[in-house]
Amino acid sequence: MAALDIAIILAFIAYSVYSGLRNKEAASRDLNEYFLAGRSLPGWKAGLSMAATQFAADTPLLVTGIIAVSGIFALWQMWIYALSFLMMGFVLAAHWRRAGVITDAELSEIRYGGGKALALRGFKAVYFGTIFNCVVLAWVFFAASRIAEPFLLWNEWLPAWMFQPFVSLVQAAGLKLTSCPDGAALWILSANNLISVLAILAVTTFYSTTGGLRSVVDTDVGQVFVMFGATFLFAVIVFMKAGGIAGIHEKLQALQLAGSLGAIKPSEILAFTPDRAYNATFPLLALFALQWIIQLNSDGTGYLAQRSMACKDENHAKIAAMVFTGTQVLLRSLLWLPLGLGLLVLFPPVAGLTGELLQADREGAYVRGMAELLPVGIKGLMLTGMLAALASTVDTHINWGSSYWANDIFKRLICQSWLKREPGGRTLVWVARGSNLMLICIALVIMTKLSSINQAWQASLLLGAGMGPVLVMRWLWWRVNAWAEIAAIVVSAAAALPLLLWVDDSALRLLIMAALSSSASLIAMAVFGPEDKEHLARFYRLVRPKGFWKPVALECGESEYHGPRKLLTALAATAAAGLSVFCLLIGLGSALTGSPPPVICPWPPVWIAGNIILGLLLCPVWFKLGFRAEN
Repeated sequence: MAALDIAIILAFIAYSVYSGLRNKEAASRDLNEYFLAGRSLPGWKAGLSMAATQFAADTPLLVTGIIAVSGIFALWQMWIYALSFLMMGFVLAAHWRRAGVITDAELSEIRYGGGKALALRGFKAVYFGTIFNCVVLAWVFFAASRIAEPFLLWNEWLPAWMFQPFVSLVQAAGLKLTSCPDGAALWILSANNLISVLAILAVTTFYSTTGGLRSVVDTDVGQVFVMFGATFLFAVIVFMKAGGIAGIHEKLQALQLAGSLGAIKPSEILAFTPDRAYNATFPLLALFALQWIIQLNSDGTGYLAQRSMACKDENHAKIAAMVFTGTQVLLRSLLWLPLGLGLLVLFPPVAGLTGELLQADREGAYVRGMAELLPVGIKGLMLTGMLAALASTVDTHINWGSSYWANDIFKRLICQSWLKREPGGRTLVWVARGSNLMLICIALVIMTKLSSINQAWQASLLLGAGMGPVLVMRWLWWRVNAWAEIAAIVVSAAAALPLLLWVDDSALRLLIMAALSSSASLIAMAVFGPEDKEHLARFYRLVRPKGFWKPVALECGESEYHGPRKLLTALAATAAAGLSVFCLLIGLGSALTGSPPPVICPWPPVWIAGNIILGLLLCPVWFKLGFRAEN
């Protein structure tokens, strides 16, 4: 790398370290300050922070791979989550804020009662805060090694006495942290990648551990602007080198692309709609339609809820959801679509590769494009953006994961329940900081077992499949009980391995998991009945949930109950905003990529203009529905 590229990277590192030191004192006061920034974030900042976390260093690699092996239509498995994000804002963000919790696991004791609620809280803290969380961290570390490999050449920069111990370590542990085949370069590249990951983690852990959520959000906002600027320049360069839309279409015709069901036509690569898409089977369409509600984060559970709870007020939480959705689903996709197609034709797949090997090869094309196509300065900016994207995902997940260990395991289970004492605020912050290191070590071990980012992503989807409905309904329906959540978790954990071994179709596998988990929840609700009335009344007075709580509302002395009407209004805002985002995405995306229109509308200009106009016309509709005051 040139001196200018290195200077750009060092400047961002200095900014990140400064952010950690600047927020150290405020973050050290207590868990509320450390994990929720004193509930003081403006909506735009919280939304950009969420987008930065999901922008991630691994995601553009994943998108590049998906476009090459399945076509643009397959990206709906990511885009459909816009409905979850918007529902979190318009329907549930106010509920999360009013609950006054630090983690979603803590909500278990607020919503449910008795020893089973405490057990559920502890189990969720371990299952989601450690197991699920570390799988996500592992694929991010995996992506980091692929991104850093062509650029961070530690074997050329470090003296032998410093570098050789890392070579010996990866050889002794059998850590093959590169896609390079066996040979002399294998262990050198693996050692390089190990040093790169550890160096990135050292910086990220320092500022996130020192400054808490404030430092995480500050660096996230900076990362978003760096990443968008760099990715825009990268996309323009790739798009022009590929010959624009006409050049990409011409080169696609010459490619021999193979998917899981045989050859893929160029029109199938470009398609947004199922009638033109490759392998648009019924299970796949059903999964795309349901995935936003069946997955673990359908109600914002995790770091999304954390950002909502950290906002100044309920309207700022709604703004955060809209900023997040627009940035995450619309803006970044409009950059990645032409970029993914351009890289596909400029760096065609290696002949004969299939399955995970083909996916890994396509994911690597993104990094290859950075290394070979970008000039000095832009290359440094792009690498800084990618490393910052990695940092934004890592800092969020270790901050979120450590919140379970400090708040739910150490404070609630160990101190309050077992030792019968109340820990100090600074003590809890130090527990949180220490647990960061544990999470990183577990994730590094998992990383060594991965062969592609898609492999880990599919595994994480399966772990959370089917839990979404019960997590949403616990807010909206008074009859949901703790056993319903317990049943969903147990079935999800028990069925994951058999489904991975016996069901090859990933869409069918997720649908089966969702059906099993949701059925178990319904049975548990029917068998055990609702929670204690007094406990439900306390929850209702605290949260004032929308939906179907009339018996509890009357018990609390309300003469009139408008829960269903409020829920319907919020859902209408969610649907209108979702349709608006999807129409703009299809219209603008089709114009950028020359995507074929559906059979029912064979005129491209009409299809493009119609989607863009409808998307814009819906904006005042969802704004009026979503932001009008509740009464």
